[in-house]
Amino acid sequence: MFKQVITSVTPKSESHPTANRQQPGSSAQSTHTPDPLRAEVRNLQFWYGGKVQALKGVSLPIADKKITALIGPSGCGKSTLLRSINRMHDLYPGNRYDGEIILHPDGHNLITMAPELVRLTVGMVFQKPNPFPKSIYENVVAGLRIRGIRNKAELEERAEYSLRSAALWDEVKDRLHTSAYGLSGGQQQRLCIARALAPKPDLLLLDEPTSALDPIATAKIEDLLSDLHKEITVVIVTHNMQQAARISHYTAYMHMGEMVEFSETSKLFSAPENEKTRDYITGRFG
Repeated sequence: MFKQVITSVTPKSESHPTANRQQPGSSAQSTHTPDPLRAEVRNLQFWYGGKVQALKGVSLPIADKKITALIGPSGCGKSTLLRSINRMHDLYPGNRYDGEIILHPDGHNLITMAPELVRLTVGMVFQKPNPFPKSIYENVVAGLRIRGIRNKAELEERAEYSLRSAALWDEVKDRLHTSAYGLSGGQQQRLCIARALAPKPDLLLLDEPTSALDPIATAKIEDLLSDLHKEITVVIVTHNMQQAARISHYTAYMHMGEMVEFSETSKLFSAPENEKTRDYITGRFG
């Protein structure tokens, strides 16, 4: 599907003394899932500026058409891992990766692909809504225009599909050509989700998507994600453990750049195997 391109940010094995060594304590827990995989992180390591190691041998299975939640204290590497999957770190010089992020079923390694190609198949939504200074319609089709789609009927069809998928169509169908800034915060976040969905990505990544929203808007986003996973694979970073427990099928707990424990969500919250996980979810730490 995609031509693999080696990029300058991908380190050679000799470029860092620990590049190919499994880090102590990393991937200590089982990272197997009974569900088919859409993607798989394998022994991923990442350095900011080539010096500060933020991820230490992280492995994570990402089940197809399921929601996987990443939890852990601030600075534990959750967002770093999420942005690695989307190759957002490539926007800054000197950042370096080692390891693999395999996209199934094609088997492409996202780390060795050009980041522009990665972002064609991996959508991302950030903590704060960030609509473009354009109309609602132009926000949704922006990515499609970049991809060279010009057919008006196709653009309109994809815009309606995306807005319906984001549970926003009924609220905005009569004002598609008005400014996106006229929407509420929760509506703007759903618009950003619609924008990410328009290219029909294989993965949808969300980094604390409800932390800036009120409880009503948060509930709408959670209901939306509970429906979306039937069509698309979702990975969400959240500090809200109750949110992870409500909406995710699998949960991974991270600490200091390492994957401490991964399990089905119900099991991880009811019977965690690792003491660090137990301390975190019971409030003794973090």
